[in-house]
Amino acid sequence: MASELNKSVVMVGMMGAGKTAVGTALAKLLGVPFIDSDAEIERAANMSIAEIFARDGEAFFRDRESQVIARLMEGPPAILSTGGGAFMNPANRTMIGERGVSVWLKADLATLWSRVRHKDTRPLLRTPNPRATLAELCAKREPVYALADIIVESMADLSVEAMAHKVRDAMAGRPDLLG
Repeated sequence: MASELNKSVVMVGMMGAGKTAVGTALAKLLGVPFIDSDAEIERAANMSIAEIFARDGEAFFRDRESQVIARLMEGPPAILSTGGGAFMNPANRTMIGERGVSVWLKADLATLWSRVRHKDTRPLLRTPNPRATLAELCAKREPVYALADIIVESMADLSVEAMAHKVRDAMAGRPDLLG
């Protein structure tokens, strides 16, 4: 059943939390567009995130990421999945708060590691000990993610569709969000 979305919902959280998968299912559930900011960045640059990191560095990537998110937030209401570091930028948090609603998909380290450990597309995990790097990123980022408007515990035993319903239920508590 489609609902009217009054403003964009921005999925935030760690790599592997399910932002893209759950965001896609949520968009389908609500009958609204789904946009992945990382995919938009890759399309604009005509290269992968890992290639952008390697060629231009993380600071360059973060600048482009902010520009793309700003452009996407100007469009009609949608479900927007962001990269794990996007919400760390105070300017991005302010922009998201002014134009949309942030939803943190909060997942524990074991769940995150089980989802990302076999992927070589995560430039921040290209370290001698990627699990320890992931743990450090979690420790650093979770206090900032906790600033999100809505927090939904990501449950490893729930299907993507069940998680989308869980997020939709959490959104129902926001009278400014769904019409």
